[in-house]
Formats: sequence, C-alpha cells, structure tokens
Amino acid sequence: MTLQTTLQQIYDLPLSNAIRENVNAFPLLESLHVLAITLVFGTILIVDLRLVGYASHRRSTNRLITELLPFTWVAFGLAIISGGLLFASNAMAYAANTEFRLKLLMIAAAGINMAIFHVSTQRTIDQWDEDATPPFAARAAGVLSLLLWTAVIFLGRWIGFTLDVLF
Repeated sequence: MTLQTTLQQIYDLPLSNAIRENVNAFPLLESLHVLAITLVFGTILIVDLRLVGYASHRRSTNRLITELLPFTWVAFGLAIISGGLLFASNAMAYAANTEFRLKLLMIAAAGINMAIFHVSTQRTIDQWDEDATPPFAARAAGVLSLLLWTAVIFLGRWIGFTLDVLF
C-alpha cells in the first residue's frame, strides 16, 4: 500500500467526509486546535521561562514542571485529536503542504528536546532547582523549546494560507 493510497483512504472515511460537509465542523475543530495549542504553549512557556532564568514567581522549576505537566499533556492530547481530524478532512493536501510537514518536524524536535532534558538535566534538578540562574543545559533546553514551539505556531498559521484545498 502506498502513501497516496493511505491518504486517499483517510480522505474517504465517513468522518472525514462529515467534517468537509458540515459547515461548522472544520471551524469548530480549528478553534479547539488553536485553544489546545495555546494551552500547550502557555504551560510550556511558564516552565521554559523559569529554565532560562526568569523566576518571576516563588515556585521551583521542579514544582512548576510537576504542576503544569498534566495540563500540558491534556492540551497536547486535544491538539493531536483535533489536528488529526483536521488532517483527515483533507489528508492529501496536508501531506503535500511544506509548512504542515515542517510543523510536524518542529513538534518532533520539541519532543526530542523535552526527552533529552528529562533524561539528563532534570535528573540533577535537586542540585540547581532553587538557583536564580539554572545550568547552561537547562537554559539551552528552555531557549530551544521556546524557539521550536514558536515555530510550530507560526507554521501552523501559515498552513491556512498555503494549503491547496482539495474539497
């Protein structure tokens, strides 16, 4: 089975067709997707700003991570579901869209950055958690995360202006 065949099968799903045919479905899904990404970015922004040394509140980095991570994951799950449904409504066009593919690449890079942080720098968090200036590795992870998630948002917005609509 080829990628084109798989994309066509996704496009032909009854759910995909329902999203295309219902005048409210796509705008509703897009709004949910934007709200979810806003929450993802907002919670990540709070932690990343703490990682780069902007401690505007009295919470430690570890406490921020512990308190905000559940909200981030729920919002990310909602973004994946709503984004997946948006994709299904026009799978072939999205798959061919450069900005969409770059957005997925940036999300993957952000995930890798997060994973590296969690398996390396976060393991020593008890040594630097209360410091005003976290170690270089933590600051680098925070800056990279901010850049990657900002790119995700910009690319996501550009998709709407560069997508070849195949309805």
